[in-house]
Amino acid sequence: MECIRLSPPDIDVVYLLSVKYHRTRGEVILAACDSELLGMRFVDGEKRIEVYRSFYEGYEIREEELGEHLSKATIANLVGERSVQAAVELGYISPSRILLIGKVPHAQFALLFK
Repeated sequence: MECIRLSPPDIDVVYLLSVKYHRTRGEVILAACDSELLGMRFVDGEKRIEVYRSFYEGYEIREEELGEHLSKATIANLVGERSVQAAVELGYISPSRILLIGKVPHAQFALLFK
């Protein structure tokens, strides 16, 4: 009997972001995170963040879809390398405003109206 080793097919891995909207007092808050961070807690000295499923888990999107969601938000709360980097590339977040908690990037923005 001959054993044949098969190579796995080329598979493009798609990493998703989780987004969820919250509305309060006329604000549209977008919570977005790298999906694999849901339910995790990160601590770095006195800094900490908990990626609560109740706040961040909504539906999953691809990174390239984040801009559409950020454009609807008046406030955004972002956690994770891909979520934060996408917001930086789209011009919503300044790299100097990214907070690292452990090695996990966290950023927020708020639109201010007169």
